[in-house]
Formats: sequence, structure tokens, C-alpha cells
Amino acid sequence: MKVTWKLADGREITAEVRDGLNMMEAAVANNVPRVIGECGGSLSCATCHVYVDDTWADKVGQPDRFEDGMLDVAEAERKPTSRLSCQIKAGPALDGLVLHVPEP
Repeated sequence: MKVTWKLADGREITAEVRDGLNMMEAAVANNVPRVIGECGGSLSCATCHVYVDDTWADKVGQPDRFEDGMLDVAEAERKPTSRLSCQIKAGPALDGLVLHVPEP
């Protein structure tokens, strides 16, 4: 599937992501700035915080209770479409997904 990360400076990074990989792993593999994933996807940090593009928000869904709490400690402003990218898994339904990388 194809994913595009939009950076605050206007740049975009687009990559093919294999099914089952989470968006934090995909971002790190494609050198997306500001998506770090210090905890390796174990939901113990918020360094993979992204904003899901409005057109994709319904398909990606809402964070669960634990992720919701972690989003409260994210460095960047929390928005209604905030998600931890480690909790978004690649799959056919998300082909074309657009994620915005926040600035602190």
C-alpha cells in the first residue's frame, strides 16, 4: 500500500508499505523526520505522534483508551485526528493513507 507523510515545511515523503507493518516502523524505515518511535511501538512514549488527514480519519478510527492517554503527553498539540503511528497498521483499506507530521 502507499502512504504519504506531509511535513510542516511542505515536503512530502511517499512510500510503499507492506501489509501488517505499522506506520511508525514505516516512517522510521523511510527516514520521515520527527517520527522517532523511541519505545519501539510498545505504547510507552508518544514520539510517533501524527495527525491523520481528515479524509482518512474515519477509516483509521479512534485511539483506544491507552493510546488516548499517551496522546495527552505528546510534544506537539493534540488534535481530533491525533494518533500514535505505531497503532496504525498497513492494510488494503488504507492504501493511499495521508499522515501529517506535527511540529513541536
